[in-house]
Amino acid sequence: MARKLQTIGFDADDTLWHNERFFKLTQDRFEELLSDYTDTSQLHDRLVAAEKRNIGQYGFGVKGFVLSMIETAIDVTDGAVPGHVIREILDAGQDMLAHPIELLPHARTTVTALSDTHRLVLITKGDLLHQERKLAQSGLGDLFDDVAIVSEKTVATYLTAFASHPGGTEAAMMVGNSMRSDVVPAVAAGAWGVFVPHALEWDLEKADPPKAPRYRSIADLGDLPALVDHIG
Repeated sequence: MARKLQTIGFDADDTLWHNERFFKLTQDRFEELLSDYTDTSQLHDRLVAAEKRNIGQYGFGVKGFVLSMIETAIDVTDGAVPGHVIREILDAGQDMLAHPIELLPHARTTVTALSDTHRLVLITKGDLLHQERKLAQSGLGDLFDDVAIVSEKTVATYLTAFASHPGGTEAAMMVGNSMRSDVVPAVAAGAWGVFVPHALEWDLEKADPPKAPRYRSIADLGDLPALVDHIG
């Protein structure tokens, strides 16, 4: 008898490895750089607003974040931001791109165990080259049967990502730390959606959990194999 669950999709950033902590550190550095030139009390909100405006143009990831920081620096200083501050913002972005991958607890053991029993798909947003590089550095790449690096995660994204795998979306699960991107649209597409909270949550990824029987939440990836076994 075929399993109810055939395919498991994983988000990457802040689900399998740390990511948001580097954005937070860089944002703190950004505020320090501008502290001599503007009131920084509203800087966080101004930067988030710039990121939200620019996603459609720049997409997700470090490069778009850096461009949004530069735009914000120019705007809040009325164009008076010094060139050396722009240079330091660019250097901060380079540091983010070069930062080594640090896996989250239970990521390797859980992905390894589930790769023996299910088809695994990595579904992640962000810059193509950077995400490919992070996956290669993680040492997890060979455990995935498929990889999809997308500009946005929608219902259509999950229908497409799971279509070529046994049972399609109905026999699939998506696991991730973003309620807005990993869980809500996956459940709406007909898959299971499993929320794995991370200590740091990007403002633009917040959403209410779906009121649906295929929604689940676990404390960390160490709880995932038992949930998968329970679903069958």
